[in-house]
Amino acid sequence: MNYEAGMFGRQERLEYTGEDAPKSRRWLWITLVVVALIAVAAFFMVGKQDGGATKGAAAAKSAGKGNPSQIPTVTVSVPGRQSVQTVISGTGSLAAKREMPVGVVGEGGLVTRVLVEPGTWVAKGQVLATVDRSVQVQTADSLAASVRVAEADAKLAQANLDRAQSLVSNGFVSKADIDRLTAARDQASARVRVARAQLAETQARNHRLDIRAPEAGLVLTRQVEPGQIVSGGSGVLFRMAMGGQMELRAQLAEADLLRTRPGSTAQVTPTGSTQVFSGTVWQVSPVIDPNTRQGIARIQLAYNPALRPGGFASAQIITGSSNAVILPQSAIQSDAQGNYVYTLDAQDKAVRTPVVTGEVTDAGVSIASGLTGSERVVMTAGAFLNPGQKVIPQLLKKQ
Repeated sequence: MNYEAGMFGRQERLEYTGEDAPKSRRWLWITLVVVALIAVAAFFMVGKQDGGATKGAAAAKSAGKGNPSQIPTVTVSVPGRQSVQTVISGTGSLAAKREMPVGVVGEGGLVTRVLVEPGTWVAKGQVLATVDRSVQVQTADSLAASVRVAEADAKLAQANLDRAQSLVSNGFVSKADIDRLTAARDQASARVRVARAQLAETQARNHRLDIRAPEAGLVLTRQVEPGQIVSGGSGVLFRMAMGGQMELRAQLAEADLLRTRPGSTAQVTPTGSTQVFSGTVWQVSPVIDPNTRQGIARIQLAYNPALRPGGFASAQIITGSSNAVILPQSAIQSDAQGNYVYTLDAQDKAVRTPVVTGEVTDAGVSIASGLTGSERVVMTAGAFLNPGQKVIPQLLKKQ
């Protein structure tokens, strides 16, 4: 075999003799073996990749069929239905339900005694303070004496008339004398009535010198001391709570005020106290403040030393109740489409169920619509589920 090659204009002639032929065949066989090995290696590599893909598909298929090691476990509950109270919250100031200002109703004078202190219970007409009446007493005594004089004159006039009438039949007294004596008797009787009326007026004036309770109740404040000169222009000397009844004037938003009705029960808690007092809404303001858009609901409370007028308190007003499904906040999910929960079907697959939420209570969130209460509802881990995903339910035991 001849091989010619040219390099840089130079030619060489190579000639292979018979001794070189076996070497060429040996290199040919070596090349064929190497190619065969490469082909076998490539075949096994492709087979391995196909086997991995087949295993992956089988694993995915196995997971889709419910492999326990791949299915999540979730807590579910059948919530049922329970009574839900509609509660409105408000705050306001404590005050006497019927506050009575007490002042001077008479002509006044020098205060001699003050008989009550704030916090004292008094009866209707009880004397709270007395005013000096030394001059008025003398006037009353003088009028009483005038009454006695008038009564004596009337008695004498009646006796004169009686004697004259006994003498008329004998002709000693004329008819004109009888008329004159009758008129004298009538005048005397009238003077008696005038004197008695004047005395009664003076006694009534003297009675009004005492500052008295207009109704039974609790004394709240006292603004008078012995030795003080008082009159009709002195203003309020005492403030009282009629019957000791208190109230909370709760400020409510306009929408809440529309749902509040007289007769609704309420729970009142004074600021800084853990005591809760039961009350009843007895009046709802017919007027809304145009600046705050709020109105007042007045909650009647029985007397208790912890309820101090002027104090601040909060109220929970119960305006109604209904039966609804109650769920914890963790069971309710939200997205752009609205609120929803996950329930489980017969195959234990997650089903997205839209719901409308209602009142939020201490027990949880009420569901206004969307659930009947007989569904199995996912209580937790709803955010990690997808519709149609199979799960292992674990029933939550109710407390």
